[in-house]
Amino acid sequence: MSARERSGGQAALAVGIFVALIATTLPVLRVVGPGWWVASGLGLAAVLLTIGVVLRRIGVAPLGATAIEFVLWVFGVTAMFFGPSAYAGFVPSPTTLSAMWAAIGGAVQEMAVGAAPLEPTPALSFFVVASIGALTVVLDHVVLTTRMPLLGAVALVAVALVPAIAVPAPMDVFAFALLAASILFLLRTDTRTRAGRSAPRSAGTTVSAIGIAAVALTVAVVVTPLLPAPDTRSSTIGGVGNTGINPTLRLGDDLRRPNPVEVLRVHTSDARAPYLRAVTLSSFVGDVWRPDQRESTPVDGGDGFGPVGARGDVALNEADTHVEIEQLDTAFLPVPFPATEITGLTGNWGIVPDNRTVVGADTFTGGQSYEVITQAPRPSLEQIRAATSRGANVDPQLRDIPDGTPEIIAETAREITAEATNDYDAAAALQRWFRSSEFSYSLRAPVDDGFDGAGVDAIAQFLEVREGYCVHFASAFAVMTRSLDMPTRIVIGYLPGMGTDERVDDRLVYSVTSDLLHSWPEVYFEGIGWVPFEPTNSLGVATVFTTATGSATDRPDQAPADQPEPTASTAPTERPDTPDAPQAGSQNAGGGVGALWPATLAVLLGLAVLAAPAVAREVVRRRTLAAAGTGDESAAWRFVQTAAIDLGIPVPPSESPRAFGARLIALGAPAEAMQALVGAIEHASYAPTGAVAVGRTRGGRSLVSAAAAVRAGLGAASPPARRTLALLAPRSLVVRPGTDAAGAGSGAAARAR
Repeated sequence: MSARERSGGQAALAVGIFVALIATTLPVLRVVGPGWWVASGLGLAAVLLTIGVVLRRIGVAPLGATAIEFVLWVFGVTAMFFGPSAYAGFVPSPTTLSAMWAAIGGAVQEMAVGAAPLEPTPALSFFVVASIGALTVVLDHVVLTTRMPLLGAVALVAVALVPAIAVPAPMDVFAFALLAASILFLLRTDTRTRAGRSAPRSAGTTVSAIGIAAVALTVAVVVTPLLPAPDTRSSTIGGVGNTGINPTLRLGDDLRRPNPVEVLRVHTSDARAPYLRAVTLSSFVGDVWRPDQRESTPVDGGDGFGPVGARGDVALNEADTHVEIEQLDTAFLPVPFPATEITGLTGNWGIVPDNRTVVGADTFTGGQSYEVITQAPRPSLEQIRAATSRGANVDPQLRDIPDGTPEIIAETAREITAEATNDYDAAAALQRWFRSSEFSYSLRAPVDDGFDGAGVDAIAQFLEVREGYCVHFASAFAVMTRSLDMPTRIVIGYLPGMGTDERVDDRLVYSVTSDLLHSWPEVYFEGIGWVPFEPTNSLGVATVFTTATGSATDRPDQAPADQPEPTASTAPTERPDTPDAPQAGSQNAGGGVGALWPATLAVLLGLAVLAAPAVAREVVRRRTLAAAGTGDESAAWRFVQTAAIDLGIPVPPSESPRAFGARLIALGAPAEAMQALVGAIEHASYAPTGAVAVGRTRGGRSLVSAAAAVRAGLGAASPPARRTLALLAPRSLVVRPGTDAAGAGSGAAARAR
């Protein structure tokens, strides 16, 4: 193939890579909202690919072109995001590197605690653009330098799958079709450029490629939606996989998982175990509640939580609570409310004063043990009734209701609260209605009836079906109070746990299990602050207050309490008509044969990952030997080359077969077998057309025997560590004979033996 044909093929491959990058970037829009990062990332990719093609066309070595692209990637990202701190505006300085590291940490933090689609902040935009550029350099090297488009296709598919896994949504047919077409184009273009443009085009191959694409699209678009959804009740083994917190109020799958595990243990100086808040959600866009994106201050170096904002005449109940994490892995730290002080944490934690939550920055809850001081306002019934909620001066978004909200929500709220003469009585009326016999708690009903969510449409259907779980009760209560112009937000956290036989400092220890994950609403009252309510039917204790004289509330159907604090025996159990729901505390994660499954599965998966390269290499090796057995001299020669690459022996493309064979003989290959292979490949390469090849004269088995003998001889002469590495991590899976990368092995060490 001429240099012009080769460069033309590289340009076509570069175009294919760019189209594939576009298709891979489209699903990322599910995770990160649209912004200038899209044009910046794809623009950087286009520049890098163009420069790579130009460099190779003017004769720059492939590895040199990749190195130049890497440097330009660094310069480009630096100029776009950190120009003021860089030398000459594009060369990273020590200050720039520190800023980059901080931006990466910020982006990781935003992804850990945010809800999709995330706002494209500078840190997140830098992370995504830099990732697109890095992926471009890698794909350019893999597809154009090592000529392994299939490996590049695997990387593209893996990247495209991440957004789909992180944010479940209907399949993007256009992005899928574009990615499939670009991958097929890469494979076809690579095949044609290898064979040469002068080679006859195969109509059969083209038809086959079109057929494969048609079948793939049919399966993805038509068949996949018809497949049954996975059963969430069997999605975990021994409780593994249910030790995190979803910050978007999508808790249904978490609550329906079997085999609850102990996530934390609590003991407190208060009379009852507290609710533990982890995430606060104030923004509602109609489909999902979004966690607050507020500035945090370091736990050890900031201003702390600040004082409780209740009026001076409102009593405060101070308590200290100790929390010990058992099996919980999240960046959201469960704390009682309202926290005023926290001690004992390790790692990088930040306090969000606005909602009194604690969020980890590159730090997670595993292994944490900490103490929290709280000062909870305890207003009297007269004080809470006198406090205004509708007139409170707070962020307007706390009253926002999306356009298009079904009218049934506001109408029902007005109907239920028609007799209320103050804001508290209105909220209490809604709470009382939800906890009445008109509603029932169920984890399965929303799934069966198709409204498993917290959006306005799901709320409207919930108000008709009147059966659901905490997400529906909390979201319906919050939207209905907002329709009354009362500022409301939702909290995700844990209900108080089950009392145990253990005591610490004469305090009862409570065990909190994963199925106690819960959500509840809070309503803001001027001069008192955020007051939690418990509308979820059959869970906890309703929020009620006593009069200043200590007498019970004037509502005979409610027991006096100052906030929703379920007793230790209260748990989110199903009603008798839904026996398939998980029962709180029904299984301890540490007991039973099922607890052995996670470790066993982890070991098996680890062994499978370790064995995968060896298995793949063995499959390729057997296919190559099978081809050699038919008398294919090039297959036998390729077998020897890949064996050398695996053992770290350089296979430079410029070396003749005779010189390469002599070098392998010096490194331990049997001389007779090696010379036979050299003669066979030379005869196949240089003999006149029609001449009988050596391999076919002596039979294909002689080629197989010679190739196997050379491989065995080289292996026997190599150190044990090198043989082990060749088995577990064969380089020939990513480095092909005849490429510059194949000539960069550790041959010097081999020659020194």
